[in-house]
Amino acid sequence: MKFLDLAKVYIRSGSGGGGCVSFRREKYIEYGGPDGGDGGRGGDVWAEAVDGLNTLIDFRYQQHFFARNGQPGMGRQRTGRDGDDIVLRVPVGTEILDEDQETVIADLTEVGQRVLLARGGNGGFGNLHFKSSTNQAPRRANPGQPGVERTLWLRLKLIADVGLLGLPNAGKSTFLAATSNARPKVADYPFTTLVPNLGVVGVDDAEFVVADIPGLIKGAHEGRGLGDTFLGHVERCSVLLHLVDGTAGDVAADWRTIIDELEAYGGHLADKPRVTVLNKVDALTAQERAERCAALQAVSGGPVMEMSGATGEGVREVLRALRGRISADKLRQRKQGEEDAPWQP
Repeated sequence: MKFLDLAKVYIRSGSGGGGCVSFRREKYIEYGGPDGGDGGRGGDVWAEAVDGLNTLIDFRYQQHFFARNGQPGMGRQRTGRDGDDIVLRVPVGTEILDEDQETVIADLTEVGQRVLLARGGNGGFGNLHFKSSTNQAPRRANPGQPGVERTLWLRLKLIADVGLLGLPNAGKSTFLAATSNARPKVADYPFTTLVPNLGVVGVDDAEFVVADIPGLIKGAHEGRGLGDTFLGHVERCSVLLHLVDGTAGDVAADWRTIIDELEAYGGHLADKPRVTVLNKVDALTAQERAERCAALQAVSGGPVMEMSGATGEGVREVLRALRGRISADKLRQRKQGEEDAPWQP
C-alpha cells in the first residue's frame, strides 16, 4: 500500500428541493385548495475517523465528494425525500484544513469521531405552507437553499507514543525492526526510509507505538533532502528518541543538526522530552565509546545512553527509558501470561 499524508478534496453538500405549487381538484369533492408539499433537505458532508487506515491514498484517486440533492415537493401534501449524506472515511490522526492550508477545521484523533464539513440546504416551502385566512389560494412556493461547496486539505499525522529522529543511516529502521514486528527497509545507503513506519514495541508489562520517519539533513527546513514535512508525524508523540550514529566523524555536529531542524520546524517539537542515544556502539572500541559519549553529553547537557540495534546491546535499557517518559494512560498493558515478545496484529 502506498503512503500518502496530504490530499486535496472538493466537497459539496446537497441543495434543498423546491416547494410545489399544487391545488386539490377532485370530482365530487366540494372544497379544494392548495396542497403543494415542501421540498426535501439536501444531504450533508461528514468526515469520520475509522480504524484500519493509515494512509490517505484513497483520496488520490477520488477527490470530488458531492452529496445528493433533496427532491422537490409534490402535490397531495407530499414532502420531497431528503438527500443522502456522504461520509469521508479518514485515518485516525487526520487534520482537516481550509483551502489556505493553515486554518484547522477539525483534528480527528479518536476512532468514531465525526465532524460536519458542509451542511445541506433546506427544502423550500410549498404553497400549502402559505395558506392563510386572507390568502386561501397562494400561488407561490420557495426554492430550496443551495448546497455548500468547499475545497479542503486532509493532512495525516500518525498517532504514536515515541518518534525516532536522526540523520540518514543513523539506525532508526534497524532499531524499529529489532524491537517490533515492523519490517522497514534497511540498507547501507542514505534515505533508505522514504515514508513513515509504525511498530508496536513491548517491554516488561507494557506496549507502545514507535514511529520511524525519514532522516533529516542540514537544511531540511529549506527543502533539502526529503524536507521536514515528515516531522508532523512525530508532533503527537510523548517522547522523541534521538539516535546519533557512533561511527560518524563528529557526533556533536550531527546532534546539533537535528536540533536545529527541530527548532526551524517550529511549534513545541523542540521542547518535547528526548532520549539521546549513541547508536552502533558495537563498531567502536572502548576508548571511542567513552570519547564520543562524553562529546554528546557536553553538547546535549544531559545523559546519553549507548545502544546497538544490530546486536541488541542496550536496547532493553533504552526501551525502559522511553517507557518511563510515556504517561500511564497511553501504555497498553499486556495480557497476563503473554510472552515477552513484540506485539503483532
